[in-house]
Amino acid sequence: MAPSSTAGPDERLASLRKAMAGADGGEGVHAFLIPTEDPHMSEYPPGCFARREWISRFTGTAGTAVVTTDKALLWTDGRYFLQAGKELGPEWTLMKAGTPGCPDIEDWLAEHLPDGGRVGIDPFVHTVDSARKLTSKLEAAGKSLVPLLADGNLVDAAWGSERPAMPMAPVRVHSDEWSGESVADKVKRTAADVTRVGADALLVTALDETAWLTNLRGGDVECNPVFVSYAIVRKDATASLYVDASKVSADARAALAAGGVELADYKAMVPDVAALAASGKRIVIDPSKVSFALYCAAKEAASAAAAGAAATEDACQPGSRKRRAPSHTALAPAAGPAPKLFVEAPSTVNAAKALKNAREMAGMREAHLRDAVAFVDFFCYMEGHLGSGGTLTEVEVDEQLTKRRAAQPGFIGAAFPTIAGAGANGAIIHYRPMPDSCLTVDGGTMLLLDSGGQYDCGTTDITRTMHYGQPTELQKTAYTRVLQGHIALDTATFPEGTPGCALDVLARAALWKEGLNYRHGTGHGVGAALNVHEGPQSISARFGNTTGLQARMVCSNEPGYYEDGSFGVRIENLVELAEVDTPYRFGGTPYLGFKAMTLVPISTKLIKRELLSDAEVSWLDAYHAQVWESVSPRLEGKPAEQLEWLRRNTRPLNEQLKA
Repeated sequence: MAPSSTAGPDERLASLRKAMAGADGGEGVHAFLIPTEDPHMSEYPPGCFARREWISRFTGTAGTAVVTTDKALLWTDGRYFLQAGKELGPEWTLMKAGTPGCPDIEDWLAEHLPDGGRVGIDPFVHTVDSARKLTSKLEAAGKSLVPLLADGNLVDAAWGSERPAMPMAPVRVHSDEWSGESVADKVKRTAADVTRVGADALLVTALDETAWLTNLRGGDVECNPVFVSYAIVRKDATASLYVDASKVSADARAALAAGGVELADYKAMVPDVAALAASGKRIVIDPSKVSFALYCAAKEAASAAAAGAAATEDACQPGSRKRRAPSHTALAPAAGPAPKLFVEAPSTVNAAKALKNAREMAGMREAHLRDAVAFVDFFCYMEGHLGSGGTLTEVEVDEQLTKRRAAQPGFIGAAFPTIAGAGANGAIIHYRPMPDSCLTVDGGTMLLLDSGGQYDCGTTDITRTMHYGQPTELQKTAYTRVLQGHIALDTATFPEGTPGCALDVLARAALWKEGLNYRHGTGHGVGAALNVHEGPQSISARFGNTTGLQARMVCSNEPGYYEDGSFGVRIENLVELAEVDTPYRFGGTPYLGFKAMTLVPISTKLIKRELLSDAEVSWLDAYHAQVWESVSPRLEGKPAEQLEWLRRNTRPLNEQLKA
C-alpha cells in the first residue's frame, strides 16, 4: 500500500526507492529526478503534478529533487534558501544552486553515482534541452539516462490513491473587449510563422500559450487563469486544442469553432504528434519548452515509418501499463535534432503574447486602477487599525487585502499567493504565511507585502514595504537604497532590443555602495489577464536570457534587500515599455523607457532623505502626483478618510517628512 498524505517523509522516500528498484522492467535506477514542472513546464503546476512538493514537503515554486538509493537532495535558488531550510526534513540535503561549491545536478550525478549508474526520469516533465544536457554529462562519466515511459512517474506510485485528480475547472471565453485580437487572426499569424521556417505544424505546450492563442481562460492552476491543454497549429491555418472537452463551456466551444480551432481529447496529443511525424511532416518545437516525451514520440514514429513499420501503438501515454516501452537507444537524445523532422526555435506564440496590443494594454492599465482603489482602502484601514492598538496576523493581512480587491469590478482572484512577511519573515523572499505559524503585525512592525490580483481585464503585481513603528538605521538605509535602485531602473533610456541583463545593474548599484545585494531577478514579464510570470523577457543578472526588450512588453521593477532573521525590503511596480523621444536616433534604432502601471503610494517613513539626490526626490514627487491624479477620481463616493489618506501619502516628500 502506498503511503498516505499524512505519511512521514521517510516513508515517502522508502516507497519511492522501492519503485526505483523495480523500474524499467526490474533493471532499476540508481537515481530519480523530480523537477517542479508538469508536462507543460509550468512554474505553478496543478496539484496532481506537484510531485516535488509532495515528496520533499518543500513548497517553493522552483527546485529539483534528486533521490538516490541512500540520499535525498534538493536544488533551489537564492529566493528559497531560508524557506527550504525550514521546510526540508533531516533526511534531505539542501543544495544552494548558484553558490560557490554547489555543483549542478548533472555534475553531482556524474560524480556520485557508481560506474554504469542509471538515472531515471519521467520524460513528460523534462524538456528536450534538459534531457540533452543530462545525457551529455552522464554519458561522459559512464552513466546513462533512462526515460521511464512504461513505468509512468515513480512518485505517482508512491503517492498512490491520494494523489489529486486532474483539475476540472470550467474553461471560459476571455472577452473580445480585452483580448484585442480574434482567435482566427492569432492562428493565421502563427501559421505564417510555421510556413516561414519551412515546417508543417507547431506544437504549443505551455498552458498560458494555449490560453492566449484560443482567447480562453480557466482555473486549473491556483492563481493562474489557465487550463490543462496542448495545441497544434498547422501551416494551413487550422488548429487543434487538446483538452478535456467536458469542462469547455458552450460559449467557448462556439468561439473556438468560429476561430477554426477543433477540439481534441487531451490524451490524443501524443499519438497525433506521432502521426504527424510518421506522415513526414516537419514539426516546429521549442526545445526549452516541449517535453522530451513528445520529442521521443515524434522521433520514434518517424524512424518506424522510415523503416516501413507501423507507428508505435498508444505511444508514450503517461501512466499506461499496456504500451510497449521503446528502447533507451531509440529514446536517447541525439546530438542535434533529427534530420528534416524538427525545426527548433523559440516559441513564436510566447513572443507574440509578450507584445500586448492596444486592448490588452488598456486592460492592464484598468486592472491597476482597480487595484489602486483596493489598496487605498486597505492601507487606510491598516493605518487606523494598528494606530489604535489593534493587531493582525499575516494571514489576516492577506484576508483584509483580498476582501477589498474582491469588492472591485471584474475581480477573479489572487495572481499568486500573497507574501505578507512581518519582521523576520520579510527576509524569506517567497514566504507564504500559514495560520498555524504566522507572525503578528502590530504598531511596531515592519511589513513586506507582495501581492497581485487577477481581473477580467488584466493582471497586477505590487510590493510595498511599510514600518508601523520606529525603523532602525539599517532598515532605513536598505529601504532608501532599494528605492534608489527602483528609480534608476524606472528612469533608464535604452535602445530597443537591449537584453534585460544589461539593465539589471541599475537596480543594484545603490545597494552595492553599501555592500548589499539581493538573490533574485529584478524584473519579469507579466501576462495580460494571464500568468503573473511570463517570458520570454526578464531583467536579471542571468546572462543566459538575451531576449531583447521591446515596446508593448510589461515587466516588473522590484529590487529588494533581505536581512536574514530580521527584515525584508522590496519595492515593486509593474511598468510598460514604450518608445521615448530622444534628440537623436543612432542607426535608426528606437529608444525605450518605462511607464508606471502600478499606482499606489510608496511609503516614505523608511526613507533617509540625505541619501536621495534632488533628481530622485523629483521622481518620487512626480510619481505620487501621477498616483493622485489617476486614482483620486476613482474614490468618488468612497469614505472621505480614504481620499484624505491618498492626499497625505501623495504629498511632496519634503512635506511628508516634516509632518
